[in-house]
Amino acid sequence: MILGVVLLVSGGLLYLAARANLSFGQLPGNIRIQGSNFTCIFALGASILLSVLLTVILNIIIRLMNK
Repeated sequence: MILGVVLLVSGGLLYLAARANLSFGQLPGNIRIQGSNFTCIFALGASILLSVLLTVILNIIIRLMNK
């Protein structure tokens, strides 16, 4: 059930971010290779930001559950 709630909240946040025109593709550190027929984006900045955010959130949840 916890995983379901986490997925629901993260999906809602992604939906709201898309509606507000917030894009993770424009962060510094992202690598964009664009050819004549293709575009390839390596989202390094976005993955680092997401990793830090998830680490903080999970640490807060674990500390709250241990009390």
